Amino acid sequence: MKKIEFMDTSLRDGFQSVFGARALTDDFIPAVEAGAHAGITHMEAGGGARFQALFMYCGESAFDMMDRFRAAAGPTLKLQTLARGINVVALSAQPRDMIDLHARMFKKHGMTHIRNFDALNDVRNLVYSGQCIKDAGLHHQVSVTMMELPPGCTGAHDVPFYLKTLREIIDSGLPYDSVCFKDASGTSHPRKFYETIKAARKLLGDDTIIWAHTHETAGVGVTQYQAAIEGGADGVDVARTPLSGGTCQPDILSLWHALKGTDYSLDIDVKKIMEANRVLQECLKDYFFPPEAQKVSSEVILSPMPGGALTANTMMMRDTGTLDLYPKVIEAMSECVARGGFGTSVTPVSQFYFQQAYANVTQGPWKKITDGYGKMVLGYFGRTPVAPDPEIVRIASEQMGKPVFKGDPVDELEPGIPKAKAILEKEGLPVTDENIFIVGALQTPGGNKGLDFLKGSRPINVRKVSHEEAPAAAAPKPKAEAVDVPGEYTVTVEGKAYQVKVEAATGAVQSVQPAAAAPKPVQTVAVKAKLQGIVSEIFFAPGDAVRQGETLVILEAMKMETPVVSPCDGKIASIDVEKGQVVKPEQLVATIA
Repeated sequence: MKKIEFMDTSLRDGFQSVFGARALTDDFIPAVEAGAHAGITHMEAGGGARFQALFMYCGESAFDMMDRFRAAAGPTLKLQTLARGINVVALSAQPRDMIDLHARMFKKHGMTHIRNFDALNDVRNLVYSGQCIKDAGLHHQVSVTMMELPPGCTGAHDVPFYLKTLREIIDSGLPYDSVCFKDASGTSHPRKFYETIKAARKLLGDDTIIWAHTHETAGVGVTQYQAAIEGGADGVDVARTPLSGGTCQPDILSLWHALKGTDYSLDIDVKKIMEANRVLQECLKDYFFPPEAQKVSSEVILSPMPGGALTANTMMMRDTGTLDLYPKVIEAMSECVARGGFGTSVTPVSQFYFQQAYANVTQGPWKKITDGYGKMVLGYFGRTPVAPDPEIVRIASEQMGKPVFKGDPVDELEPGIPKAKAILEKEGLPVTDENIFIVGALQTPGGNKGLDFLKGSRPINVRKVSHEEAPAAAAPKPKAEAVDVPGEYTVTVEGKAYQVKVEAATGAVQSVQPAAAAPKPVQTVAVKAKLQGIVSEIFFAPGDAVRQGETLVILEAMKMETPVVSPCDGKIASIDVEKGQVVKPEQLVATIA
C-alpha cells in the first residue's frame, strides 16, 4: 500500500481562503502546537497573500509571524511558503536583487520549502526565482498551474498544454526538488488531473516527487485528489476543520475516508487529528466565517475563481459596501478570462480578472482597463498561454499609453535594494534586510504600505464576531435659550442698502449706516468619486495650491488604487473625506476654488 504524503495548509491557504488572509498570530499559535502534537510533519506557514496581509490588515510583521510559527512547530517540521515567480510575495514584479533577498529572508526566518509558480505558466518567470530558492538552501517545488477554461474556449489548459509547460521547465535547466500541479480554483476535471499526472510521471521518472493541489470550491476536490493519486501523485494538500472544504483544501479526514479500500492511505492518527481540529476551532471561535467560504460555489466552473481569492474579494466588497454586485462580477469574469489570453486564475492573474470584471460591471464593459489586466494583455508580466483578443489589446494600449511588450519582464526592472535603502535612510529607519524587503515588496502606485507599517501605521482589520452591546445613543444637546440682544437689520431704500441697529428693549433706532457690499460668492468646482472605494491616501489639505491632473486622494477597491485627480488649477477649498472612509460613486471628495 502506498502512503500518500500530505501538507496541512490550514494556517496559510486556509486563512487566505476563509478570512482573506487576515488572522492574528496570537490567535492561532496553539493550533500550530496541536498540529505538531497530532503527528503532522509538513505545514504551510506563510507566503502568498499571508505576507502582505499581515502588514496591511493585522498590524504584524510577517517575519515575526514566521519566527513564532517555527518556535511553535519545533525544529524538525517542514514549513512551506508560497511564491509567485518574479512577484515572489510582493504586490508587483520584483527585480533580481529582491527575488534573491526573498529566498534568503525566508530561509533565515525558519522556512524549509518554497512552492514556486507562475500564473501565466511562462517558465522564464520561474528560472531565476527557482535558482535563488535553491541557492538559499531551500527545497524548491516548481509548479504547473491548472484550471478549466470557460465554455467554448480552447487552446490551453489541457493535458498537452501542461506537458508542454513541464517539458519547458525541464529543458530550461532550472533546479527543482519536486513538481506540483496546482489548481487554485478547483475546477479542473478529475480525468484531466489523472491523465496529466500519469503522463508527467512517465516524463519525470519514478524518483521525482509529484504533488497535487486543489480547492473544494467547485465540490470536486476529493475526487480530483483520488484521480491525481491514481495517476501517480506522491503528495497532496489537505486542511483541518474549520479551515477545510468550501473555498479551502479538501478535509484531511474526508480524504483519509475516501482512500479506504484502495491501494493508498494517509498515515494519520485519527483521534489526534480530531483533537487538533478541536484546538483550531477554539482558536477561531471569535472569527467571522463568510457563508460563501463554507459552501460549494458551482459558478466557478464557468468563471474559475480561486478559493483564496473568492473570499478575499468578498471581504473587500463587504468593506466597500458592494457585496451585492458579486454575482454580476463573477459572471462578467468569464469574458475577462476568455479574452485575456488564458492565464491561470491564480494570484495575481485571478485578481486581474476579478478587477477587470468589477470595472466592467461598475463602469461599463471595457470603459476602464484596469492596471493589472491591461499590463497582462500587453505582455508586461510575461507571455500568456494564447494571444489575448486583439481588440482588448488595442483598447488597453490606447487607454494606458503603453505599447505591446515582448521582452523578459525581469530584465526591465531596476535593482530594488538601493531604492529601498535610500527610503529607509531618508526616513531615519533601521536599514536591515527585513526592512529593505518590506519597503521594496509593499510599494504601490499610491504609496508604500511597508513604509507606513515601519513608521507606525499598523491598522487592524480582522473581522471577528462581536458580542458587545452597541453604545447608547448620545443624548440630544439642549437648545440654547433666547437672550435679549440688540437687533440688526438690513433695509433697502431706493436700491441702496442700509445697516440699521435697533435697541431690543424700546425698539429705538440706535444707528443707521450704509451696508457693506456683500462679498461675491466664491466659485468652487466639486470633485466627485467615479466609483466606490476606501480612501487610502489624501495628498492635499484646504488652502493648498493644486494643478490640473494632480492626484487629490487615492481610492482603494479590490486591491485597485484609483486616483481622484483635480480637474483644474486652483486652491483646495475643502477636503470632504477622511482616510479609511468608504466613498460611494458621485460622493463629494473635494472642492477647488
